[in-house]
Amino acid sequence: MTSRRTAAAGAFRAGHARAERWQEAVDRSLDGIGDPPPGANLGFVYVSDRLGEAGGKILERLRTATGVDEWIGSVGLGVLASGVEYFDEPAVSVMLGALPAGEFQVFSGKRRPPPLGARTASGAEAAHFAIVHGDPGTEDMPELIGDMSSKVASGYLVGGLSSARAATFQVANEVLQGGLSGVVLSSRIEVATRLTQGCAPLRRGPGAAPVRHEVTEGARNVILALDGEPALEVLRAEAEAAFGGDFRRAAQSIHVGLPVAGSDTGDYLVRNLVGIDPKNRAIAIGAPVEPGMQVMFCRRDGASAREDLERTLETIAGQLDGPPRGALYFACVGRGEHMFGRRSVELGIIRDRLGEVPLTGFFCNGEISHDRLYGYTGVLTLFG
Repeated sequence: MTSRRTAAAGAFRAGHARAERWQEAVDRSLDGIGDPPPGANLGFVYVSDRLGEAGGKILERLRTATGVDEWIGSVGLGVLASGVEYFDEPAVSVMLGALPAGEFQVFSGKRRPPPLGARTASGAEAAHFAIVHGDPGTEDMPELIGDMSSKVASGYLVGGLSSARAATFQVANEVLQGGLSGVVLSSRIEVATRLTQGCAPLRRGPGAAPVRHEVTEGARNVILALDGEPALEVLRAEAEAAFGGDFRRAAQSIHVGLPVAGSDTGDYLVRNLVGIDPKNRAIAIGAPVEPGMQVMFCRRDGASAREDLERTLETIAGQLDGPPRGALYFACVGRGEHMFGRRSVELGIIRDRLGEVPLTGFFCNGEISHDRLYGYTGVLTLFG
């Protein structure tokens, strides 16, 4: 998705730091920013859960030090910055932006976003695009995401669900829990966004199309039959072909892809394979199923993830009217060093392609792109 309307005349600056004490992590992050950009009026803050108990104090410290009142963000098992990822360690990542006044609005359950069709003083669509954070404990989160998507003119949301070992929180001008919160941007603010997958569909040969199967018998989250055959036997045949006959190893790396209806890009949602029933030759997945739906088996693969990320960067780089001024990256907790082999490889690839663009983000418990909740993906958004 790209917005090519009047570019925002603004700047972004970012800072990040690891420290055992939250005060030091914040102050070192601010040192990395230096002077706030002229006209700075929106802040992004991502706090690792090792410092999560100080979320409210961190927000107040940032407000006092920068003079910026409007903030959004989240807690995460790890936080991201340009070329760097911090995972399972105490760290903070902060970015300040100078956006056109009156062209954005922070929202939460306590403050509604601008209504669809409203205009800003400049004549732009007030509700065009949204950056959002959600509570993973909210049961109807997919429905909330779909509903929020219908409230912005582009239909596009980007963001992720908070992640932490203990209680999660979001930041939307205060520290809060539950539901969905974030910021709505007007059509005057130029953005480009793309999603990169971390699991590749199994194929029957190089260059072949992904193998799709039809659920012919199933209910709730259990698939009994695919293409009229026992689901477990179909899975076994595909997995053993892909993994050289080692079904036990394959079962630990196989996921299920649900093709997105109407997508012209082959988009799919990845869900976990959560159970195998040898007696009934059935499988269970992390999503509801019904007869007639299509599924694919996918392999979590670092090399494929890298290739897809590089393709995404090639695609997104030319879709702004000029060089990107700032960036947000929301990555699944299963990515990073778990997928790319070493810490910060993924963020290094992004920095190598985009240059030293101010960037912030976090490791999510589910990634949000357009109107859907994904898994094992990365969502990159650039500001023009």
